[in-house]
Amino acid sequence: MAKPGNLNNQSTKKNKVGVQHVLLFTVLVVALFLVFMYKLIPAGASGFVVPLFKPSGDKLEKIGFVEFKGLVYASTSKDKEAQLKGKDVEIKKDLINKEYIFDFTFEERTTDVHGYSKGSQEFYAKATALGEHAIILEPWLAFSIIALVLSLVIVMFFTMTLPTGIGLMAVLFDRQIDNTRVKIRLQTGFSDEIVKILIMPDHKLLDYDHDEAEKLFRIIWERTRTDDLSSTKSLIRFDDIFDDNTDLLVFRNEAIYERIKEYFSDFVVKEIEDTKDGLDWRQNHLKIAKGLRLYMAHHFTEKYANNVTGMAYGGAAFLIVAVGVRGLKFIPAAKPSFIMLAIFLEFTMLALLAVTLFYTEEEERMDKMLKKMEDANRSQLETLKGQQHDIHQLTNALVGQTAEIIKGRVERAISEYMTSDKAMESAIASEIGKKIMDGIREAYSGDEKK
Repeated sequence: MAKPGNLNNQSTKKNKVGVQHVLLFTVLVVALFLVFMYKLIPAGASGFVVPLFKPSGDKLEKIGFVEFKGLVYASTSKDKEAQLKGKDVEIKKDLINKEYIFDFTFEERTTDVHGYSKGSQEFYAKATALGEHAIILEPWLAFSIIALVLSLVIVMFFTMTLPTGIGLMAVLFDRQIDNTRVKIRLQTGFSDEIVKILIMPDHKLLDYDHDEAEKLFRIIWERTRTDDLSSTKSLIRFDDIFDDNTDLLVFRNEAIYERIKEYFSDFVVKEIEDTKDGLDWRQNHLKIAKGLRLYMAHHFTEKYANNVTGMAYGGAAFLIVAVGVRGLKFIPAAKPSFIMLAIFLEFTMLALLAVTLFYTEEEERMDKMLKKMEDANRSQLETLKGQQHDIHQLTNALVGQTAEIIKGRVERAISEYMTSDKAMESAIASEIGKKIMDGIREAYSGDEKK
């Protein structure tokens, strides 16, 4: 049999975040971030901007609009549109009329060759609805935050499904299951065996030994007994509602959980239920929602809620500064990348705050807290009333009609003691022993004087 210390060491080693977890997580985030920046962000930007600002209606009847090689769109004449439509050709100066140009590639363009100028790390958008000047977006400044956040979120969800040996989020979830189990044991004072049956998944409890479950449920029932005289549930005996035909799953999820909620708190029951769901995730890592609920509600929100709130306020402050600087004309309207950075930063912070609040356990309502205090005071009052009634009855017995009876019984007891042979022998023996001890003391004192 393994020693407890060895078991703790094995559990700690099992749930420890290692180099392989961090390395795999980092590699996946970097790889996905690059995919976002070079593939998904350009495609998303073009899919959003082009349909909004391309020529349409009467304008489209007068000019042509062509998609060139890559994510490049430009207006041209009707004749050239008929020749270029459906062909994957590079954009050139003589093929466009420069009225509408949308370029979301990481290619450098020059006026002499392409008819417009932009850097390799810039997106270019020109349309009558956008104003007189073309809009220049710097994707590494404008979209890096959103690309990083999306990469982190996707990799987090992916590593939740991996084995705990290599998945970072998987090992964090697994560790939180054991941590919450310890918290339940400390909060309730129950043994590990009782906590185990409380958080046991439903399908496993159905196969659990009925006699063993009865013994553990009985301990919980007696442990959660209250002194609230106004509560009928506190007066229900365990044997009145549990027998050999009782469904263990229904009894635990209905009676035991409700009793724990009344004796301890709603939060303890929520910890038990979420840990039970966490064990379901441990058996099947595809049940992401159950593992995520346990980790977010009982670790992340408790430890980082204030940090997330602070970051949300910090992002709002950054956005206010960016908008203020833009209002002072220090950020030109034709280059809004810095403004977009501030907007996406605040968006991610508010989204994180929303998720944190979603998983934060609700505080117990004030009226429920007052009701519990009222019930506790009522229970104490009923107890005091009962004690007062008992004292009153005892007083009446001493000074009322039964006083003579009690007096007679006391005199009879004294008389029986005095007339008892055993009592008299005991008294004589005690007196003889006392005289002998006095004589020995006197003799010893006389020798010392001589």
